[in-house]
Amino acid sequence: MRSVTYSMSVSLDGYVVGPDGTFDWSAPDPDVFRFWIDEIRGVDVHLLGRRLYETMLYWETADQDASLDDAQREWTALWNPLPKVVFSHTLSTVQGNARLAAGGLVEEIERLRAEPGSGEIAIGGATLAAEAAEAGLIDEYRAVVYPVLVGGGIPFFPRHERRVDLELVETRTFNSRFVYLRYRVARGAAG
Repeated sequence: MRSVTYSMSVSLDGYVVGPDGTFDWSAPDPDVFRFWIDEIRGVDVHLLGRRLYETMLYWETADQDASLDDAQREWTALWNPLPKVVFSHTLSTVQGNARLAAGGLVEEIERLRAEPGSGEIAIGGATLAAEAAEAGLIDEYRAVVYPVLVGGGIPFFPRHERRVDLELVETRTFNSRFVYLRYRVARGAAG
């Protein structure tokens, strides 16, 4: 069964977007960008909320931008053909290799897990991830922690009254500034 992963950049105080709605503090340096390229290689399908989908639309035509470097071109070549499922109550169409979710998140993940494949089902977007976490569907949490305190905004972790025990799988430091943390949900533990 394919695992469900939630990966995003996060401020040290736990937010993916600051109180002003921006995330300009999370622009990756070249090593972090290379890491995201390597991570997307293991994904079979990416689930996105509307806001993240709209943010990522840039990459649909980015390959036409002559100023892209080799890493950005590589990312575009991996991202564009990747199947994407968009969850939105306001969008009526999506672009590229994306489709609107026909049902709810739980049903979509169950359907995707039943399909053949060994790659991950990646969730992007804190709101969508919070819904998946509430349903107990996330197998791994992955965060690239940025050395900034933004003081509020949209939290990386859902805010609910449920304990989830995690097992540390991997850590990595980039340029002594950014830290990657990968945790697996400890199934069968208190929660």
